[in-house]
Amino acid sequence: MKMMIMTKSKKTMAGLLVLILGTMLLLSACGGGANKESSADGAGEITVGSKNFTENMLLALMMAELIEAKTDIKVKRQVNLGGSNVAWSALKNDEIQLYPEYTGTIVANYYQEETGNSAESLAKTRELLTEDELVFMEPFGINNTYTLAVTRETAEQHNLKTFSDLAKVSEDMILGVEFEFLDRDDGFPGIQKLYGMNFKQQKGMDHGIMYQSIANGETDVTNAYATDAQIKVHDLVILQDDKEFFPPYDAGPIIRQATLEKYPELEEVLNQMSGLISDEEMQKLNADVDVEGLKEEEVARQFLIEKGLIEG
Repeated sequence: MKMMIMTKSKKTMAGLLVLILGTMLLLSACGGGANKESSADGAGEITVGSKNFTENMLLALMMAELIEAKTDIKVKRQVNLGGSNVAWSALKNDEIQLYPEYTGTIVANYYQEETGNSAESLAKTRELLTEDELVFMEPFGINNTYTLAVTRETAEQHNLKTFSDLAKVSEDMILGVEFEFLDRDDGFPGIQKLYGMNFKQQKGMDHGIMYQSIANGETDVTNAYATDAQIKVHDLVILQDDKEFFPPYDAGPIIRQATLEKYPELEEVLNQMSGLISDEEMQKLNADVDVEGLKEEEVARQFLIEKGLIEG
């Protein structure tokens, strides 16, 4: 009888232990979702992403640094995700909650709508994004649009400031641009029709070669992005698209509406970058990475320190 009591007692204790362990596991599982959204000290966490080129990575890293400096939110960095469609899909799928994007890309590429000037494109961007519960915040100040550029010597010699100025002397010049730019309707054919440009010769070439060609005097005019590092490196002059042929590509933070609602402090923090960066400053930042070989994290942080937004 004594042995039977002892055996029953052991079984009872074992049952209690199983019950306690099961309860602990259940409580742990219930708290699992919260752990994904919170760090160990209870602060929230978001993921900032970027596309796969220097400028976009720099802008993403600036946002991440600023958020961590000004809030208790922890930031996971997922830079260099890939091209536009990769970053866009990641945002819509909630794999990232925030990344830098361009108004022209959103309106023309993602929604296949007509762009306008900067103000019109920004308004259109915000209108279109509402259907996907996304928000485009205040632009950073840069407009990474297509443009045409010449050497400083050429600009001074012919008093070139605008595309219209260039059209008047284009028949004496050689155009050297990317192969794709020569054929696209939103490239040279469109410019030629709108401005009446007729160059002495038109050469198609790879992106890297076209800057070297104009620097060596083999060409007189090249296409470029307004914030390209090579513009700074070769001291090129960007001409004004005075008839606004190219759509604006104003850069700014794009964020999930749900994230902004959960962390409303992000609006005030990210708006500190509103109008912060000029095209010329972006050229230099890009050159610091692409030419000088500095790390993106270092360049992004140092820029925010110089602007007085974070402490060194």
